[in-house]
Amino acid sequence: MLDLFKAISLGLVVLLPLANPLTSVALFLGLSGGMNSEERNRQSLMASVYVFAIMMVAWYAGQLVMSTFGISIPGLRIAGGLIVAFIGFRMLFPPPASASGEEPTTTANIAFVPLAMPSTAGPGTIAMIISSASTVKHGIDFPDWVILVSPVLIFLSVSLILWACLRSSGTIMRLVGKGGIEAISRLMGFLLVCMGVQFIINGVLEIVSQYH
Repeated sequence: MLDLFKAISLGLVVLLPLANPLTSVALFLGLSGGMNSEERNRQSLMASVYVFAIMMVAWYAGQLVMSTFGISIPGLRIAGGLIVAFIGFRMLFPPPASASGEEPTTTANIAFVPLAMPSTAGPGTIAMIISSASTVKHGIDFPDWVILVSPVLIFLSVSLILWACLRSSGTIMRLVGKGGIEAISRLMGFLLVCMGVQFIINGVLEIVSQYH
């Protein structure tokens, strides 16, 4: 049992800085300003479920899927960077409000894109999971049963942490008000554009390094 706790702790130490749920909270604040409390709670739950599913697929079938479709890690980084940058531009330059002056309501599904992917389970997280799955050797570092059980518990823990963080966003919204949400949205938009460009740069650099 001690081996299981050690494996889970190690997995959380590696994954949480990459997943960075606090970044997802800031993004959620920027995108869910027009949602009611019930819709925000539903999006929070669905985002957590999607993150768990993405991590499970990446662990058990990530290498197979990427090799089947000929996708490389640099390609994954560049694609994720383009998505992040596109979302960032939309947050920086939102569409104008309706001419009637009524408050627009947001009903778009933001749980999968961008909250689950690429914000939480982004290229870095997926790459780390796939590389870890391909290098883990049964029975050397941990017993076989720990290798079998711990990934599920690690991914479930990350998903629960994300869900708890997103659920707390309602309190933050009430504290900062509408003006604060708009400011957070613009700031996160700029940061997302920067993150997206950096993802693309990292992907290009990895491609270049492969040919040197």
